[in-house]
Amino acid sequence: MSDETVLERDRAYQRVLALILGGEMDANAPLSERKLAESLNMGRTPVREAIKRLTREGLVEVRPARGTYVRQLSLKDVEEIYEARYGIEGTAAFLAAERGPTTRFESFKSDFEEMIKNPKSFDLAEIHKRGQEFHVEIFEASRNRTLMDIYKPLRLKHSFALRLPRLYDHAWVIKSVQEHLDILLAIEARAPVKARALVCDHLVRGLEVRSRIFDELMGPHMPPFARTAAQ
Repeated sequence: MSDETVLERDRAYQRVLALILGGEMDANAPLSERKLAESLNMGRTPVREAIKRLTREGLVEVRPARGTYVRQLSLKDVEEIYEARYGIEGTAAFLAAERGPTTRFESFKSDFEEMIKNPKSFDLAEIHKRGQEFHVEIFEASRNRTLMDIYKPLRLKHSFALRLPRLYDHAWVIKSVQEHLDILLAIEARAPVKARALVCDHLVRGLEVRSRIFDELMGPHMPPFARTAAQ
């Protein structure tokens, strides 16, 4: 396979992924390889490969005799994502505190402190994005490539679950900045047990927020969201 073919395939993947994460794909309509290729001004082969990869990653699903659709995550799906995050992010925070922060921690620290001091000066999406980047940096500080390899597809699914702006909980996003700063300070203080506990507590509250948002979106007939994983 030529370098140009690989580049085109990766470009198609990134562009289709951006459409999905941006909430621009109708989950109730089957994906059309031809229409996607035309709208992206790309060949059908790289688009086909992108859809196959997204299917393997769980963002797209094939429904027999119906077609290929953007997957709609259930409460159970989100619960399982958080259950997995408790384990690996808690471990990453523990290792990061043992091994010390990266040089980028100072930048995150100053950003978080400024966000807490002047929250109205920042766009909500920007605050949310910076928090997501900090979670990735915790894995960098863990100095464990296997943990990072496990986290990458999980992070993608988590981003997929939160892909619509209406799923933001404004109060939670603002409050999470202080929680991120507390985690950062625990890692800087080389307090691994505290860092792990703070990450897990942060994720527990995140799960509770997601549960409430899903309840509001799906209505009273949605079954309760179990929270036993973090207890």
